[in-house]
Amino acid sequence: MHFDLADLRLFIHIAESPSLTQGARRAHLSPAAASARIKTLEGQLGTRLLYRDSRGVELTPAGHRLLQHARLILRQVDYLKSEFTDYGTDAAGHIRIFANTTAVTEFLPEILAGFLAARPGVSVDLQERLSRDIVRGVLDGAADLGIIAGPVEASGLQVMHFSTDRLLLALPIGHPLATEKQVSLRQTLAYQHIGLHEGSTLLSFLRDQVERLGETLSLRIQMSSFEAICRMIEAGVGIGIIPESAARRHSRTMQLATVTLDEPWAVRERSILVRELDALPGSVRALIATLAPDAV
Repeated sequence: MHFDLADLRLFIHIAESPSLTQGARRAHLSPAAASARIKTLEGQLGTRLLYRDSRGVELTPAGHRLLQHARLILRQVDYLKSEFTDYGTDAAGHIRIFANTTAVTEFLPEILAGFLAARPGVSVDLQERLSRDIVRGVLDGAADLGIIAGPVEASGLQVMHFSTDRLLLALPIGHPLATEKQVSLRQTLAYQHIGLHEGSTLLSFLRDQVERLGETLSLRIQMSSFEAICRMIEAGVGIGIIPESAARRHSRTMQLATVTLDEPWAVRERSILVRELDALPGSVRALIATLAPDAV
């Protein structure tokens, strides 16, 4: 059974009017055309909907039931149109983001706080993922956008650069390496490191670099945040490789020394990954514009 929304709307107009002619006029149809469409509707339902006489029209019991359903259906259609009109803008929507450790812990919380406060109808699912999983997630459509640092091999994705991520070595005051202008990764491996939790993007990345040297990363303890790492470093527990932004922020309240890493991978470009920018919902494009104003 197929219902045409235009026929249901016509039926409501006629039911709410004193005559078929006036109902047809409200629907911008001729009386003959309106009468034909009502007969087609009655044929589909297999029952009479209207009594017609010289005084006008009157609903049958089946007509009364259909009027209730027709009003509900068209009300829901109006709600649907209204809701998806919002989704076409940046006022509503759900955004799933796959991002690396630094993005999740350092700069995204502050950006998302302002973004979401201005858009009560928007919700965000932010997940920390490894770089390869970020790329795969955006390619597969599991995430609306990805945020990644370093070289990107992402055929089929749009890549938008938006900032630079620099890694450096954080040490306790008085550490033997603290007087160096710059150090290599190999030099740091003579000391115990404080690292992030298992599964974090940064820890995975550092282990890859250490393996390329044929060495092993000695982790004394793993923490859940850069703040916790810095507190361990301040206490003299070990050293750690962390983003410059985290080192700068925590150095305001902790006694830390920092040294530049003499490694080509220490400076990494941050990028936003999407499948097709123009096809994204308005809320996702608005977030990308907040992160990278020149990209949208």
